[in-house]
Amino acid sequence: MSDSPPIAYATGVVRPRRILVIGGGPTGLVTHRNLTQRGSFDRVELVERRDDVGGAWYLDQPIADPNDGTVIKVTNKPRWPSPAYPGLVGNVLPHFLSYSGHPSFPETKDPKQPFPSLWETHAYLRGFAKPFVENGSIRLNMEVVKVEEQDEGKGWKITMKDWNDGKEGKVVEEFWDAVVVANGWYDTPLWPDTEGVDILKEAGLAKHAKWWRGQYGFGYEGKKVLVVGNANSGNDMAAQLSTVVKSPVYQSVRRPNFPGFPALADEKIQKVAPVLRYTLSPDADSQGSDSEGRITAELTDGTKITGIDLVFFGTGYKHRADFVRILDVTNPTTEGSQNLVPITADEVQPHRVPSLHRHILYAHNPSLAFIGSTLAYTPFTIADLGSTWLTLAWLGEIPYPQTPSDRLAYERERLSSIEQLRSQFETPSTLYSYNVLAGHEQTYGIMLKEDVVQARPELKDVLPEWSDDRTKLREAMFKTKVQSLEYTKELRKRQGGVIEGA
Repeated sequence: MSDSPPIAYATGVVRPRRILVIGGGPTGLVTHRNLTQRGSFDRVELVERRDDVGGAWYLDQPIADPNDGTVIKVTNKPRWPSPAYPGLVGNVLPHFLSYSGHPSFPETKDPKQPFPSLWETHAYLRGFAKPFVENGSIRLNMEVVKVEEQDEGKGWKITMKDWNDGKEGKVVEEFWDAVVVANGWYDTPLWPDTEGVDILKEAGLAKHAKWWRGQYGFGYEGKKVLVVGNANSGNDMAAQLSTVVKSPVYQSVRRPNFPGFPALADEKIQKVAPVLRYTLSPDADSQGSDSEGRITAELTDGTKITGIDLVFFGTGYKHRADFVRILDVTNPTTEGSQNLVPITADEVQPHRVPSLHRHILYAHNPSLAFIGSTLAYTPFTIADLGSTWLTLAWLGEIPYPQTPSDRLAYERERLSSIEQLRSQFETPSTLYSYNVLAGHEQTYGIMLKEDVVQARPELKDVLPEWSDDRTKLREAMFKTKVQSLEYTKELRKRQGGVIEGA
């Protein structure tokens, strides 16, 4: 721990010297690089609980090199599985996945399928992280259990389990001046509050996209299924299931496909209304009867779908960071004891990591930061830009509001604008939420980059340019994705089989 506090409460200015980054996915890796190479801190380290970097792009099973089929990574069954699945192909083009100041993300070998695969994306991230793993500033198999704010600006106490030593995990405690939480979005599945969902879960008949591993080898053949949701996960599951299950696949949707979540029309997939409630047949066993499944889905339009075997939910995730415990600003520390509370909680509505200035700095103690607290069309480049901004803010090169109230102004304005936007719709899209940048992404990027360039003009041409032209190029990806899906579908037909991930 540093000899002096990293925060001066009189001015609210943070000057940390020792910084810990939590999470070795795309956001954590670029944050670690930017703090290390664009900063001048005494010590920067990253800890990752799994045995490899990559976050969601690191699959929890052996990965074969697509060039020769050799297995390049063999691990024991992990404790924290990725939501990825074999054959996953992304929806973001290489141009928008390339980190600044690093070799560009390589183009795919097939120009008609320009979106990188799971393997290609993971390979890029591993290559990016390699020098930091080798020099020891990235530590693997380190599970963060608690992050506890210390009083009087004395930094953060970190409790971890070191899984490099023994099967039980060795408990380790460390103190750091500042912490960046980059733990991603895929730990906590979001289930709808539809009546009967809990009954399906208890019966083992509800499956969330977090645990989707493809359509083969899990007994889905010939089943009657319902998929809930028509964003990326829901569309992928419906398309892949349609090749093996009883036709049609029912796909429950609230509104037509948003352009950002491309999907092909398929006669084997029948779009239906939202589900009002689920019920189970009382006379069927947990696996369903031989003749038909035991689930009935009653829809909001009054129709019923009976005999369903399984329901798949592509309903998203909640960003949680309950392991981060902060001093309760509503009930301050008394009599020398700390009153610590989780920073995220179900009571916080709308759901978010609360009290963040520009989605990054914790307003009540700016020695805590979050990178990746938002959902963006181009998360790699947003994380690159945001963590560069954070680096310069902690160096004192970028000013930010000096009081908690002033730092909270950004959140107040953002919440107000989202509330106004949602009020215009009877059933507003979940894309109109505090955590989703959506149409605000360009404005957000311009705002952060202006600060960065004012402090470091030399970074102007290093970081991506956020502009109308860039936004048009990004939006054109949606049409390109549809074309690539059509190409892959036709290729599958010509080959007389299934191309995984298509």
